[in-house]
Amino acid sequence: VELHPEAGCGGPLDLHLALELDPRVMLAFEDAVMVLDDNAEDAQPPDEFFFALTFTWSLPPLPHGPDLLRLAIDLAGVGGIELPVEVSAIDSIPSATDAAERRLTVVAKQHISLSKIFAGEELLCGVLDRCLAVSNHLLDNAPVWLDG
Repeated sequence: VELHPEAGCGGPLDLHLALELDPRVMLAFEDAVMVLDDNAEDAQPPDEFFFALTFTWSLPPLPHGPDLLRLAIDLAGVGGIELPVEVSAIDSIPSATDAAERRLTVVAKQHISLSKIFAGEELLCGVLDRCLAVSNHLLDNAPVWLDG
């Protein structure tokens, strides 16, 4: 799913949300749910079934790219322990006479428990709030990186 924060409409930031479901995990979870005792109200499947939720932010080529270490430290504070982020950049040279272009990518991955979702205990509000904070941080700094 391609997303962007409301404040970023028409802006340079793209956010891609990927939900990675393994069919074998889903089938195994279904089997675990089917063997639960219907009479026991607190019956829960074991907490061993997870899926990955990946957030990927990307910006267009940045003529004045950020210091990656500084950005990684800043985003670690913004994402916190709820949303650990990885910062990377790729420098490419379109042709021998062109200057290098730096593309910035920020990735955060969460493992979500199917058992907690089943029990109604898995709330993603905190993760999504951190996601918005990371997006806003990137949007706030993008003009400097794009225009210098």
